[in-house]
Amino acid sequence: MITIDITMVIQIVNILILIVIMNAVLYKPIRNILAKREEKISSLNGEIDNFIKNTKLRQEEIDKKIRATRSKAKSLYEETRSGALAESAGTLSAVRDEATVAKNKQMDEIQKQFASAREELRGQVNGFASEMAGKILGRSL
Repeated sequence: MITIDITMVIQIVNILILIVIMNAVLYKPIRNILAKREEKISSLNGEIDNFIKNTKLRQEEIDKKIRATRSKAKSLYEETRSGALAESAGTLSAVRDEATVAKNKQMDEIQKQFASAREELRGQVNGFASEMAGKILGRSL
């Protein structure tokens, strides 16, 4: 049967002191490390979102340039069609080729930039995650 005496009070005080010590020594540092890791991951995700937004903006700019080039090509086509049918076909194909080459060049450049930015950020996320896991576990992975 349980008896309430001074040893029970001492045990309760011991448990409370142990809880306070473990919180200060073990739980708070781990929480801080996890919070820093979450903050770093969210900032990296924000950077990825910014890269994606920039890519979309660049794509819109390219689309506008393509539309402008196409409208310019159409006007050139109409002007040259009235002058000479053979000459208009040559001019139009040259303008289309130029627009396609420019579009392909810009699309390739944007894809390369996007891929390199994504890989760089992914590489950083893995490094940070590995580093944090090593710190939490107390050994290198």
